[in-house]
Amino acid sequence: MLIRIAFAVALVLATWNPAGVSYVQWALVDTGAFNAGKALVGVLVLAGWILCVRATWVSLGALGVALVCAVIGAFVWWLSSIGLVATDQRTFTWIVLVAVGIVLGIGMGWSLVRSKATGQVETD
Repeated sequence: MLIRIAFAVALVLATWNPAGVSYVQWALVDTGAFNAGKALVGVLVLAGWILCVRATWVSLGALGVALVCAVIGAFVWWLSSIGLVATDQRTFTWIVLVAVGIVLGIGMGWSLVRSKATGQVETD
């Protein structure tokens, strides 16, 4: 499960992040220098997103995604209320990006957790 979460967070942060080191800044800022290599990486990033979103949606469904988002949101709110997380815009942007990655990672691994807990296998 942790490997899936790490993959999803890496995919989200590699797509775009406020540090300026991401696919969007690399490939799409200077569109005059767009080439086949940037297009190939873009297709791979898109394929990663499709894989993550599809697996998450099939595994968790709308209610599951909403519940995972609510739990993560409440946890971040709690961390903020006790002063462990800053509330400035840059920090909040990083938190949202990591949270999206965590939701996708949990969704990708949830079928395995459910099958081990219940013995039922999910097929699609």
